[in-house]
Amino acid sequence: MGEAEVADETKPEGAKREGAEAEGAESAKPEGAEARCPLGDFPFATDHPLEPPKEWAALRAEGCPIPELTLRSTGAPVRVLTRYEDVHAMLSDPRFPRDVSEAGPDGTGTGERHQRWRRLVGQALTAKRVAALRPRIVTIGHALVDAMEAGPNPADLWTGFAYPFPARVVGALLGVPEADWDRFAYWSGALFSGDRYGERETRTAREELLAYLGGHVVRTRRAPGDDLLSKLIEITDAADPRPPEAVLVQIARGLMHAGHETTSSVIGKLVPVLLDDRSRWQRLLDDRSLIRPAVEELLRFDVNRGPGMPRYLTEDAQLGGEVIPKGSTTVSVVASANRDERMFPHPDQLDLTRTPNRHLAFGAGAHSCIGQALARTELHVALEILLDRLPGLDLAVPSSELARRAGVLTDSFERVPVVW
Repeated sequence: MGEAEVADETKPEGAKREGAEAEGAESAKPEGAEARCPLGDFPFATDHPLEPPKEWAALRAEGCPIPELTLRSTGAPVRVLTRYEDVHAMLSDPRFPRDVSEAGPDGTGTGERHQRWRRLVGQALTAKRVAALRPRIVTIGHALVDAMEAGPNPADLWTGFAYPFPARVVGALLGVPEADWDRFAYWSGALFSGDRYGERETRTAREELLAYLGGHVVRTRRAPGDDLLSKLIEITDAADPRPPEAVLVQIARGLMHAGHETTSSVIGKLVPVLLDDRSRWQRLLDDRSLIRPAVEELLRFDVNRGPGMPRYLTEDAQLGGEVIPKGSTTVSVVASANRDERMFPHPDQLDLTRTPNRHLAFGAGAHSCIGQALARTELHVALEILLDRLPGLDLAVPSSELARRAGVLTDSFERVPVVW
């Protein structure tokens, strides 16, 4: 989740852009050079939807710390980091920025302007604001379970709860009228959920979203409320120099991205992990004080095979005991780092009481997830509501039959059939 940074303007065609930008690194390779430690295309496949790819453990072992692999989507070379120490170092190192060419005249992007953007959002998205929003988050969650209970049983937890829940929370956070929350969820899916939508539909969704957000900024400025966007308008209007109006639109769009795709993905995967071994679910039913450490452990345990956000090395850097050359495209596999034996005892064992738990699910350094307090609150509330309202919840199919689908930054399941 840390890679789903709100300052990032990831586009559905990002994989193509990523491949094009990596061509420079590819052309810089000596003619006839072989990829180091070849293990196939990246991201890796897995034998079971709840289990990590076996290649992760192989890469964390000695002898192949930062191999050059081939991106499955584009065929471009990429240096892949899988160890905790290396991933943490890269995420915290300013020499590994996101593509600086994405920084546009609206003031968003990477580098110094990106940091100003983060400070702006940080002033508005405070712990106090998240705490104040919690009752609304609870209400949203209960309404979704009401609809599930009124519908068929078995039901799909993904479409009925995991997917719409964070989208509606972001809508509430931004002061979007409740009648428009489902449109928000559709636009988010069309823009940030991989290749499940055609190019024309994606382009139309982007245009509709930007037009809606532009109008929403105008309406909010005329009649401000107690929402995040109103606070952002208040801060930016008082700034000298005042940022362009487009900054507010891009901030709102970025919050949709960061606040929806990653959180819905985690909710849709943490519940099957708990239900795969019924004793885990029962333990939380018996002791709700375990919800907080359980959420942290489920974040660490998550098997996210998404390709992640590429970083572009601006100068030679030593990492993993070797020098990574300037111009290299790098990807950090946070989910593998979160299973590093050097950092976590018995890393492939789900321990609902694990503490300390210094996972990297929210990133590290300058690109750590600025919305992690909101994400944690949503995950806590989601589990509390499901445990309270659907204590008999269970998977309606064997976990081995859950089919994964790829998103821009994360992966999730096509469906999560459940009974209660």
